[in-house]
Amino acid sequence: MVESESAWRGALYGPAGFFTRGEVPADHFRTAPLVGPELAEALLVLLDRVDAALGRPDRVDFVDVGAGGGELAAAVRELAPRSLAPRLVVTAVDVGPARSLPGVAWAREAPSSVRGLLVGHEWLDAVPCPLVTGPSDDPWLARWWPVREGERAEVGAPRDAAWAGAVARVAAGAALAVDYGHVRADRAAGRYAAGTFAAYRGGRRVEPVFDGSCDLTAHVALDACAAAAGGDRVLVSQRDALGALGLTGSVDPAAPDWLAAAERASRVAELRAVGGLGSFGWLLHGVGVPVSALLPPLPPWRP
Repeated sequence: MVESESAWRGALYGPAGFFTRGEVPADHFRTAPLVGPELAEALLVLLDRVDAALGRPDRVDFVDVGAGGGELAAAVRELAPRSLAPRLVVTAVDVGPARSLPGVAWAREAPSSVRGLLVGHEWLDAVPCPLVTGPSDDPWLARWWPVREGERAEVGAPRDAAWAGAVARVAAGAALAVDYGHVRADRAAGRYAAGTFAAYRGGRRVEPVFDGSCDLTAHVALDACAAAAGGDRVLVSQRDALGALGLTGSVDPAAPDWLAAAERASRVAELRAVGGLGSFGWLLHGVGVPVSALLPPLPPWRP
């Protein structure tokens, strides 16, 4: 049995949808940008590597797709170093009401030509897709998620298309999807036999309903998204990626402000925690820029 994705889409993005009316993830669950400035700092390191690979052009884009309340875009704008800030153009993309953020442009769609870094942070999990119970002849499921009798699954084709479309908007630079998800080996082994579709309201997991009162989400088949967008790419864990970008969480006992350093280390530890945010997948595509210039070789992601 296949349930239409239209109810899910309407509940989030219809005229009275959850996100359309201005709800933001920060009010319903904790995301990495809410932990502290460290994620933005790491992304600025990544953006600096993109900038260097592009030859330090006059304009560098940072595009935050599915920006929610714009916390990540605002932090990147605020923390940008002097060498980058005058050339940096930050765009927050979301369907909700535009928010007034210093130095951040608000848009409902990503720019058609991005030169810099496009980031979809916990965006793809909110892209609606069909929900399936039991075996199906859907070609996406046949390739990516074999479903047995009594099992549930989400057909990830709409996410694949959304991500491939986002990557296609990058004329030069990189595109990064950060999300919780799974890979085919675990899906085929039945690890996700109950599916992953869920709902959240006010910081709690609740029974999913399609009336616009809650955030509806499901884990992302990031390996399928990677194949759909193609090109030079790597799929690694957030834990490993942040370490490669300089966020290790170590504390120097001789630091002048040891307490502040310890607090920072605690935030970094949360971002890199195995089984938590550190187990998120980072799917990074290089466009005219080799991925090897952006991240060193890292172990492949396995949530």
